[in-house]
Amino acid sequence: MNDQNIMQELLELLETSGVKVRSEPLGGSGGGLCSIKGENIFFVDTQAPSAEVAEQCARAAIKIVDIESVYVRPQVRELLEKYREAGQ
Repeated sequence: MNDQNIMQELLELLETSGVKVRSEPLGGSGGGLCSIKGENIFFVDTQAPSAEVAEQCARAAIKIVDIESVYVRPQVRELLEKYREAGQ
C-alpha cells in the first residue's frame, strides 16, 4: 500500500467520523485538524507530499476516532498505532 492509498484511507476514516475535509494550497506543510464553531475540519495541503498528509491525517484520526471500534487495513492501523503510542 503506497502513501497515496494510506492517505485516502485515513481521509475516508475522518469523513465517516464526521470530520469535514477541505483541500487547500497551504505551502506544503500537510495540513491539519482544526475546530471551527464546534465543527471538526481537516485541511489537506494540496502542495504537500502524500506521506506528509497521511501523517497529519493519522495524528488527527487518533484524536477523533476510536480505532479499536472500526476496521482499518493493517498498514493504516500501523501508522495510527505509531502516533497513538507516541502520544501525538
